[in-house]
Amino acid sequence: MAKVKMSKKMTAIDMTAMCDVAFLLLTFFILTATAKQPEPLPVDTPNSTVQVKLPDTDLAIITIGDSGKVFFGVKAPDVRRKTLDLISEKYKMTFTEDEKTKFGLLDEFGVPINQLKVLIGMRSAERNQEGLQKGIPHDSVDNQLAEWVRAARNANAEVNGEQLNFAIKGDAKEQYPQIKKVMDILQKQEVNKFNLVTGLRSDNF
Repeated sequence: MAKVKMSKKMTAIDMTAMCDVAFLLLTFFILTATAKQPEPLPVDTPNSTVQVKLPDTDLAIITIGDSGKVFFGVKAPDVRRKTLDLISEKYKMTFTEDEKTKFGLLDEFGVPINQLKVLIGMRSAERNQEGLQKGIPHDSVDNQLAEWVRAARNANAEVNGEQLNFAIKGDAKEQYPQIKKVMDILQKQEVNKFNLVTGLRSDNF
């Protein structure tokens, strides 16, 4: 008995809709993504096997590196602005609304209070020039870091109604006395719980 031959038909898939969706998603991510800003004080953090994520909100970071330079930053822009208001009252300084807005965009800074206006007026590329920011004074004669810590805590309590968390991000090559000096500043304000920022180390050798 002769076999019945089945006619072969070409199957085509229209990829137009899929390509449109892919390009729409790509456009969305490009437009909504935020470029990572270069750090004004790059540090090589020590490695650790502990995996504890830093809080996403109510967080201030103190960065220590380059032979004891200290930088300070607060995560929330509105808390940064309020912190600047409190600091300006403390040091009898006046900042314009434009300067406050620009300060609210600074992730971190490391200059004495008398140089802050100049830093705010710079462009991003200028601020991050190596060696430009000399660090926030934090010695016994002029402990401006302690004032920033106090102002940020009060600002966060006023804006968010929450206690501010602190993280210390120290360079792996930094001497321990420099790290301890910052810890002592926090402990004098009864901040006895804080995070240490580290890199992830693998246990596989």
